Amino acid sequence: MAVLQKIRVKFGLAISIIIALALLSFIIDPGTLQSAMQTMSSKYDVGKINGKNISYTDFLEDVEKYTTINEMLTGASVQNEETQAGIRDAAWQGLIDKYLFVKSAKDAGIVVGEDEIVDLTTGANPSAMVTQLFTDETGVFDPQNVVNFVRSIPDDATGRYQTLWDYIQNSVYTQQFYNKYAALFTYSDVMNKTMLRRAVEENNTTADVDFVMVPYGFDTDSTIVVTEQEIKDYYEAHKEFYTQPASRDMEYVVYEVVPSESDIAATLDEVNGLYEEFSTTDNMRSFLTKNSDRPLSTYWNKSGELYTISTEVNDFVFAPETKVGDVSPVIRDGNTFYVAKVMDIADRSDSVFVKHILLSGENVQATADSLLDVVKKGATPFSTLAALYSADQSSVVDGELGTIGWMTQNYMIQGMESVLDAKVNEPFILNTIYGTHLVLVTDKTRPVQMRQVALLEKEAVASKETFNDYYAKANKFATLAAGSYDNYRAAVDSMGIYSHPVDNVLESTSAYGAIDNAKEITRWVFDAKKNAVSPIMTINNNYFFVATLKDIHKEGTTPIRDLASDIKTAIYLDKLGEKVAAETAEKIKGMTDLQEIADKLNAGVSTTSGVSFSSLTAQSLDPKFVGAIASAPENTICGPVAGSIGTYVFQVTNRENGAFYTEEDAKNYKNQMNQYYTQMIIPVMEQATNYKDNRARFF
Repeated sequence: MAVLQKIRVKFGLAISIIIALALLSFIIDPGTLQSAMQTMSSKYDVGKINGKNISYTDFLEDVEKYTTINEMLTGASVQNEETQAGIRDAAWQGLIDKYLFVKSAKDAGIVVGEDEIVDLTTGANPSAMVTQLFTDETGVFDPQNVVNFVRSIPDDATGRYQTLWDYIQNSVYTQQFYNKYAALFTYSDVMNKTMLRRAVEENNTTADVDFVMVPYGFDTDSTIVVTEQEIKDYYEAHKEFYTQPASRDMEYVVYEVVPSESDIAATLDEVNGLYEEFSTTDNMRSFLTKNSDRPLSTYWNKSGELYTISTEVNDFVFAPETKVGDVSPVIRDGNTFYVAKVMDIADRSDSVFVKHILLSGENVQATADSLLDVVKKGATPFSTLAALYSADQSSVVDGELGTIGWMTQNYMIQGMESVLDAKVNEPFILNTIYGTHLVLVTDKTRPVQMRQVALLEKEAVASKETFNDYYAKANKFATLAAGSYDNYRAAVDSMGIYSHPVDNVLESTSAYGAIDNAKEITRWVFDAKKNAVSPIMTINNNYFFVATLKDIHKEGTTPIRDLASDIKTAIYLDKLGEKVAAETAEKIKGMTDLQEIADKLNAGVSTTSGVSFSSLTAQSLDPKFVGAIASAPENTICGPVAGSIGTYVFQVTNRENGAFYTEEDAKNYKNQMNQYYTQMIIPVMEQATNYKDNRARFF
């Protein structure tokens, strides 16, 4: 009894849930219950790959891993959305490789062995990835660097080295599957001698042709009828071509919060009040930190670079009469006010070529001083110092000579900014977060005049009162529009505001017009029911949206109602072509002269030369007409041929067999097609399996 009581206490809730589910199974249809459970469990999945559900939390773990790898490979942390999106794509591709591609490749009989991976990473035949990552200071692959890196993994307490090495091995492993799978296409798609000869002949054969065209025109022929059954039959016959992603048709009204005239005037008063102190302060950095939207910058500007801020600011700063210490008047650009002060003027190089020796070990500073003294005395060239002193373990534990290359203000290693002011071929010691460097600038670009500028910048922003006024307008609209699409349209009409229509909104949509970071709107649209109207949605703190959902397009086959008009047009044009061709044939029956035919049809004779049926030759002619020319006999009236825009009667006047297209051209084209087939491997695999990419719901 004691054991039973313990079970009841510890697992009472779990047992209650199990009993509840059991009772539900008697009340609810099992299929419905299973569907509901699957929906609940898949709601937070970012997708499905080859039957494997990818949960949001699992995907984030992979993203974090790839973020670490990116930081180690680039030396920079993720700072913008573009980089983050690239990392998410890489993480997703890694999952596709793992759960879909590698599995499919193995099913095809492809094997990548352990010995093969060793050979491609630390062995005699390193992969391209390994040779690119582990290079010496000259950019040449050094196998010893691979060995040193692998040996250092056990000493890395952070585990980052192991993460990177696992990534490298897995990438090499996966790439080998890709190489072998692609080889199946390349080496099995053989062009035999007959195929090669035919390709050369077709691409070298051209035709000169005279023709008469009877255009279809734009008026509708009321005698041609397209029935509902014909539309349905056409739809069923072409159904596999009518697929669509999930999308929504919607409308929205947006109120942009902008500063009022009183807000702008108040900002101008504030700038005027700061003007005198800005002009005279001895601590510009502190002043701007407290009073400006833009902190003090030590960047040296060239003429024209300040145009990105304001034309008037640039013109003042670089005016010939402007001197150090001069202060501009207050400059307005839109809703932003500027005051510029020239802090310094100098002729400077904007690029320098840098080499360095990074030192480590004990007594680094003393070693650096010793090396610098040797170089200054001219006893040893800078380029041989690293090798010379690394051999003396008592002096230098680790000395690496590296060519950093050209450095600018925008391309600069943190802590090395002083290289821009260094003299050419005069080495010096520099301490950065990476260690102690012996640095040498070997070249500089020609000096140009540059100027350092302090900017007092104030952007007028909407006051609380202005913000509330716009919100009140949006709230009034939302109140009138609430409940239905009809109410929404009535509110648009009564308030005289423009409603933005947007069709085929995808789950990946994140911008509406010029307004970015608006994913909240997309999420509402995809969760809403048809004809629903949203509450006020605030985007970027200065846009108030009210949206309505007009229509829902589910993923899968496009419904016939959405295609009926296009299908009807396609069938109509086919019937029109047949009718015009039949009427033309009757009119020209028995005629053997093309000019006579043209006169009968009230048309002219046109001529075109060099028509080819080649797959590489772009044609401006109707494709159906080109196909007819390719098989037509010479000097014979042919047609009528019903094309896409008109009906043709023609005569091939000459054929020429050139020699400009060679067997090498045919083989190159075949290789291009094989590359295309290789690129389509993953899309075809995705299409053939239960593949879903729902990342757009979350990111």
